[in-house]
Order: sequence, then structure tokens, then C-alpha cells
Amino acid sequence: MARLSLSQSPEDKSWNNVFMIRKVADLAKKIIAETPLESLARKITRTERIPFDNSAHYWERRYTNAGTSGAGSYGRLADFKAEVVNNFVETHDIRSVIEFGCGDGNQLGLFRFPEYIGVDVSQRAVEMCRASFGCDVSKTFVSRTNYSGQRADLSLSLDVIYHLVEDDVFDLYMQELFAAGKRYVGIFSSNHTNDDTGSGHERHRIFTDWVDRRVNDFVLIDKVLNRYPFDPADASNTSLANFYFYERIDR
Repeated sequence: MARLSLSQSPEDKSWNNVFMIRKVADLAKKIIAETPLESLARKITRTERIPFDNSAHYWERRYTNAGTSGAGSYGRLADFKAEVVNNFVETHDIRSVIEFGCGDGNQLGLFRFPEYIGVDVSQRAVEMCRASFGCDVSKTFVSRTNYSGQRADLSLSLDVIYHLVEDDVFDLYMQELFAAGKRYVGIFSSNHTNDDTGSGHERHRIFTDWVDRRVNDFVLIDKVLNRYPFDPADASNTSLANFYFYERIDR
């Protein structure tokens, strides 16, 4: 009777090695697929397919479709913005902040504000923020349609202005942004003209021209250059925006 050998031939060992390599490769793919960065990349790619008809509809569909506020609200760009804004809040003894365009709330998680009101054109974004910060009594959220003129020491706009494609939407947004600032207005945006962005939901403007023409009770007190200026080879980790801080002079 033939005996069953427990030893492996070289061929058996070779096939076992191949099998193990494939198993490890499959496991690595699953792990990578679950990383936050890969998840964010999938969400950004998915939102690129959302058709644009107007700003409000676009952002509502984007968040409803499990999209995010964009790469600028994550990673090192989010860290940079938080560093600058938190420093401004501390240095100028800011007790309350209102942000026009709170988005999905990821950026907010990095801020240190005594009191905060988040306003967004997307009802879905407001719901997401309420779910994330529902236990934090220092934070409240309201949709743009239900905004009733609340004000704060600092009125904030981060990566929003160049997403306001329509002239009337841009004009109303800027009016409300500056009216809401009791003491200061902080803006993180591009500030150049480029209508051909290749993206239907973006339109770059020289917003400071609007401020110079329409606002006479605020003065620019500081401009903070982006630590990660735009690089087309690394678009997700760089940005065209810089910080502009205005102070009210009639208070």
C-alpha cells in the first residue's frame, strides 16, 4: 500500500508560495480600499459626474449622492485652514463664528470656536452636520432658506466664493457674508478671473473688486498666503485660494 507523505515536493512548495502571494495581494487591496483617502477619492470621482444646472441644486445632489465638501476640507489643506482660523480666533478674542457654507462638517471638526452657526445652501449638508455635532450645544446649523440674519464676531467663508457661478447668487452671498460680521470677515478663496475652469460648478472671480465697490465699513487687515499653492500635478493637495481678513470700522 502506498504511504501518504507529509513532506512537500519543490513543486508543491512553489504553488503554495504563489497561492499565499495572491492571498496577501487580495487582502492588501481590501485594506487599501477601506482607507479614508481611498474612500474620499471614490467620493470625489463620483461627484464629478453630477450634472450642473445651478449652484443650489448641484450641492444638494452632491451631498445626497454621498459626496463631500471636496479635497480642500480634508488632509493638509484642512489642517492649514484650521491653523490659520484658530490662530485668528484666539488672537482677536473671537467669541462667536458664523460660517456661510459649512458643508459636510469635516473642516469644522478641526476648529476651536466658543460658539458657532453653520449655514449651508444644502439641506442634506445641514442634516449631516447636525448628525455629527448634535451633542455639541455650542454649535447650531441652519439651511440657507431658513437663515434669518444671525450675526457673529467673525463671519467666515471657506472655499465657497469660487463655487458661486451665478452673478445674483454671488452678489447676495457677499452681502449676507459682510452683514453677518459684527467685527470681522474671513475669506479663503481664489481672487482672479477665469471663467473656463473645466468644471461647471466653479467660476473664479476677483472678489476683492466687489468688496472695494460695495463695502465701505470694512477694511482689509491681513492676507495669509496659502502654504500649499496650486500645483496641477497635485491638485487634491494644493489650492488656488488664500486668506483675506477684513475688520469692521464703524462698530
